[in-house]
Amino acid sequence: MLLPLLFISGCQKHTPDKHMTLNLGDTSKCLNYSGMPPNWSNDKTAGMVQLPAGQIQLGTTEGYADEKPFKQELTSVKSFWIDATEVTNAQFAEFVQQTGYITDAEKQGGAAVFIQPTAPVAEMQWWAFKPDANWKQPWGANSNKHPLPSEPVRLITWNDAYAYAHWLGHDLPTELEWEYAAKGFQQQSDIGPTHQGHTTANYWQGEFPYQNTQQDGFNEVAPVGCFKANPFGLYDMIGNVWEWTQTPYTGVRDHHMGDPATYRHDPNSILQYTIKGGSYLCASNYCARYRAAARHPQELDLATSHVGFRTVKRN
Repeated sequence: MLLPLLFISGCQKHTPDKHMTLNLGDTSKCLNYSGMPPNWSNDKTAGMVQLPAGQIQLGTTEGYADEKPFKQELTSVKSFWIDATEVTNAQFAEFVQQTGYITDAEKQGGAAVFIQPTAPVAEMQWWAFKPDANWKQPWGANSNKHPLPSEPVRLITWNDAYAYAHWLGHDLPTELEWEYAAKGFQQQSDIGPTHQGHTTANYWQGEFPYQNTQQDGFNEVAPVGCFKANPFGLYDMIGNVWEWTQTPYTGVRDHHMGDPATYRHDPNSILQYTIKGGSYLCASNYCARYRAAARHPQELDLATSHVGFRTVKRN
């Protein structure tokens, strides 16, 4: 397991606004959660936490090559609001009901779905295109399983996430904002899926892709907020589902990672965006990107069963 270093400074201890903090953090609470933050329909910041301004060194010197900082100086981050959880099926359903929005997977007639093999297989052979798989039926039309309203919405492309965020008057986080939120002022090694020997996130235990010991209590995606929040009061920043950012993926880090004004979305020239945080499919023997500094490219129009998102609202 990779354990990169992180450095955060310039900020005092943060106590999340109790009015905005959801009452989650363990299995008994998350399984009973409706997936809709209180007063969500009337309050543009319902279910969100306001983060104070601060400074951070984006990335790590001990992870994968594309995680290395592009500069040694600390980067300033302005105060902003961010969803306390990944966007849920219940929230996305309300968006669809009010707008009639049709996702990319629905237009494309299916999506990439993880199929767990029973023995070792060649890399990427655990993915299959499932006809009619989409956010409403993540396992395909012929499955008798149904997603919970409190689970993170998935099989969502960048375009879908962007449309939802802007419907609310929100935005997708930059990579800088997302990583700042995930690290949560913790002055220690890069935040990962365990703490003092206890599992603190939904990720893959065992030999990926054929053996999942489910030490975290889940075989695949979990409802949001089943694990303790980070110091900012944010849930599932590590594991469960990867999360979209608005930062184009460039391989090595560059100066475009934090300022949304430095680039504009162009689907004809930007084909991959940066996703963060890892997912329930990340294991110590494969991926190992269930960390705050980890990053990965994702095609903007590809819907998969392990990618979701959360939104931000800037002051």
